[in-house]
Amino acid sequence: MSFFTNSLSQLAFWKTFITPNRYSHDQIPDLTGKVAIVTGANTGLGYATTVALAAHGAHVFLACRSRERAEDAIERAKVEIKETYPQVAAPQLEFLELDLNDMTKSRQAAQEFLKKGLPLHILVNNSGIMMVPFALSADGIETQFAVNHMGHFVFTLTLLDKIKSSQPSRIVNLSSSGHELAHSHLGGVDFKTLNDPSILTAATRYGRSKLANVLFTKALARRLASEKIENNDIRGRYFIPIANEIEPSALARDEELQEKLWAFSEKLMNEKLKA
Repeated sequence: MSFFTNSLSQLAFWKTFITPNRYSHDQIPDLTGKVAIVTGANTGLGYATTVALAAHGAHVFLACRSRERAEDAIERAKVEIKETYPQVAAPQLEFLELDLNDMTKSRQAAQEFLKKGLPLHILVNNSGIMMVPFALSADGIETQFAVNHMGHFVFTLTLLDKIKSSQPSRIVNLSSSGHELAHSHLGGVDFKTLNDPSILTAATRYGRSKLANVLFTKALARRLASEKIENNDIRGRYFIPIANEIEPSALARDEELQEKLWAFSEKLMNEKLKA
């Protein structure tokens, strides 16, 4: 059984004991009229983010693989918001089917959202898998790299025009201090051996995928520099834990590697989705 009664109490604990005087839910403005998507929203950080956004008036789409788990999360969130924020009459929470293990399905999920004709003010790319045994995705890509990076890359780029038209808007990509597990002697992301199970352990494959998250964020930030879109606070800034800004690894700050990853990801996306 969890020590915490709900996700809001978890964040309150972090604010009080881990990052005092840095973060409070009171800092979240009124989000009435704002539309958000949170990937992996049925559990963990994704669920806590969903509750916090919806409790402040945002219309939140829970982008998950499982309708059953997402709908269970929606019901839990409604109860939690009612208990903590009784002034919120009817939280706006919806399921959006998203399978990040398949680039075609990642694009389809974004297209399904676009059909709704809604703006998109907040995109939180939270979903991920961690240190799983070697396997290949539906597209023949190592699964941690596929789910943690490529699925989000496709999903985000498909939604990008909508995010631009909804400015001011925000994109938040969740990475991890685990990005430092990526092997520097392999250049961080060795594109030639991406699918070779003999090269890396599950931990270093995870680190590679999390490094890709930071590289993608920074490359995207440069492309959005002239827009009113905050991408991890517009400069691709890196925070760990809550509200504590630090520098990511040297590899993550390598602009050449950031652009190599972007070009590789774009080429891979176009090859897999050309049909």
